[in-house]
Amino acid sequence: MKKSITCIILIFIVTFLAAKTQQLNNFAELMNALKNGEQVRMIAHYGDCELISDNEIQERSPNAIGGMNIDVFEYFAPMSLGNTEAFVVFSETKLINLRGFVYNYAKVKVSEDNKVKITAQYVEPDEFEIEMNENFFSTMNNGNNEGAVYFYLVK
Repeated sequence: MKKSITCIILIFIVTFLAAKTQQLNNFAELMNALKNGEQVRMIAHYGDCELISDNEIQERSPNAIGGMNIDVFEYFAPMSLGNTEAFVVFSETKLINLRGFVYNYAKVKVSEDNKVKITAQYVEPDEFEIEMNENFFSTMNNGNNEGAVYFYLVK
């Protein structure tokens, strides 16, 4: 009996420790994690972002949440491309079925001032025509309920 209780307690502790996440609250923390080869995951609360679609600011953003791992990224130091601020970019494309198959392309740019731009596009797979093009703007969540884009270390 003691063995099974001890085993249950150990399983609970291991599960609790494994489920812990560490939020990255600013650009410096994000870049430190990426430079050190850590796995990072982004979660965007689109409904809390500013949305520009068809070159017009929309009154509301869809009440949706999306996430992606940062597998491949590029960092650009200040003035490396004529840019005044450092930034990091990463993207991902997935084939989805939404009234027919389309590529769901998402590109993210995070600037050292903690601003985040997410470009979301649906691209037709045969001719690569863009069927939807939306840009979401926010900031990195700083841990104090400010900013709609969260970054976490994956443990």
